[in-house]
Amino acid sequence: MRTTTLGRDGPVVGRLGLGAVGLSSHRCGPSPPERSEAVSLVQEAVDLGVNLVETAGAHAAGDSERLIGEAIRGRRDEVVLCTGGGLPGGADGVLRPAGGPRALRAAVDDSLRRLHVDHIDLYLLRRVDPVVPLEESWGALAEQVWAGKIRMLGLPAVTVAEARDAEAVHEAAAMAAEVSLFTRRALDDVVPYAVERRIALLAGAPLGRGLLTGAPPGRALPDGAQPGRLPPGAQPGHGLADGALSRSGDLAPEDRRRTRPRFAPRAVRHDFALTRALAQVASRHGATPAQVALAWLLRLGEHVVPLPGTTAPHHLAENLGGDRVRLTEQDLTELEFLPGPAGAPEA
Repeated sequence: MRTTTLGRDGPVVGRLGLGAVGLSSHRCGPSPPERSEAVSLVQEAVDLGVNLVETAGAHAAGDSERLIGEAIRGRRDEVVLCTGGGLPGGADGVLRPAGGPRALRAAVDDSLRRLHVDHIDLYLLRRVDPVVPLEESWGALAEQVWAGKIRMLGLPAVTVAEARDAEAVHEAAAMAAEVSLFTRRALDDVVPYAVERRIALLAGAPLGRGLLTGAPPGRALPDGAQPGRLPPGAQPGHGLADGALSRSGDLAPEDRRRTRPRFAPRAVRHDFALTRALAQVASRHGATPAQVALAWLLRLGEHVVPLPGTTAPHHLAENLGGDRVRLTEQDLTELEFLPGPAGAPEA
């Protein structure tokens, strides 16, 4: 796998990381696998060369971090560990900003305890708290760097002006933002800023939360299909008659994607049809739509690191194959003119 660095002189990481939150939480997709299977998947990712593993303290009441701690036990030196705080879960399951210095200090200590490590390689401020100045939250985390609990800091999805304000307090090794063929808002300013400053851009939800994989969300592919690839002669949208995605069984009741505008039935039908162009590009490379979507992200710059998540080993191997796809100018032109998705922009 091609590699890059976190920040100007941080550790070397693979260009594709593993977003692991979905292994223990319904927040990003379908039901998580059994714990033993989730632990095995993380270990298999490391075996395959993935060394950047991203989780979060607030998800699944901290169980996401506990799972990763279990998976990397005895292999700590093989993993660049990324987690984050500033976004606790309330009793209603809603994640809200909590960027006060006291809360962040406690979150760091909780993460160290759950992960069973003595330091965190990259700690992300997950959200800017609207009632706490960013510089105050960032300064509290900088103190944790100076205390030896954190090696590097990463910013959430912020504006370039906010990033500059934070970096006046302490440098950022990474910035996190949702970036995909379906979410391109960061391309105008955040991605160029990150590349110019040699800040790693951690691209979350790089497969559009499943919409860019070539498979209808929550549904099995038609007979004869391979993971991430449609059967011969089929087109994206195969079998999706009007109203087909209006049934509640398409996404599991606990699947948090049900609350997102892009997963409303009409929006899904529209967006899934858009992947026809993605499938055509993929067919020229003997690749899958997911691999093309990841290859497009890798073309954005050396320091762009997609963090695809998955709960299945075959999808893990498929995603890593995106690093081998080399898109042509024709491919890039076709993907550039891919129409925008339906539904409100994702946060």
